[in-house]
Amino acid sequence: MTVQDFPITRTVLDLLPADGEWTEAEYYFFSERGGIVELSNGRLEIGPMPTEFHQLLIMRLSTALYLFVLQSKLGHVRVAPLPVRLWPGKIREPDIVFMSAEHTDRIGKYWGVPDLAVEIVSEDDPKRDRVTKVEEYASAGILEYWIIDPETKTVDVPRLSDDGVYQTTAHLGEKDTLTSPTFPGFQYALADLFAPA
Repeated sequence: MTVQDFPITRTVLDLLPADGEWTEAEYYFFSERGGIVELSNGRLEIGPMPTEFHQLLIMRLSTALYLFVLQSKLGHVRVAPLPVRLWPGKIREPDIVFMSAEHTDRIGKYWGVPDLAVEIVSEDDPKRDRVTKVEEYASAGILEYWIIDPETKTVDVPRLSDDGVYQTTAHLGEKDTLTSPTFPGFQYALADLFAPA
């Protein structure tokens, strides 16, 4: 069966903007109803349901980062779903985001450009997290981007250079410890991150 087999469904779909014609107002109306929905070049990108391990990685890292940031009074940590507006017409929902205390003016109903974005590489489209978002997050000026690959159990840490492009400052495996100049004193053993549930 196809969508065309259901006239009522087809009618509802006809009410939606065509591919490539979505606006921010329409995006927000749709995304506020729940789920990971991103806006890119006038198109809605609806991500797959995260796997259980994906969710576990987000919970473990965001909890450790949140407690460190809270104790050190460095700013704010949040998890998806949370729309982050990179520039007009480009809205992403990183798995974890950090906004420094000095940039809290970028936080309103939706977040502006954060200081850190973290993505767990999705099985459905690894290129989106490893290539597309690397380019977008660098263009937006996100200082640091952590790319966590649950399949290879690695973490890549691109950091924005003075010329506005990411330079990978670390490629870490299960036996390594995640640190960052963004969070002086923060240490997180990746063996704990990638441990079985």
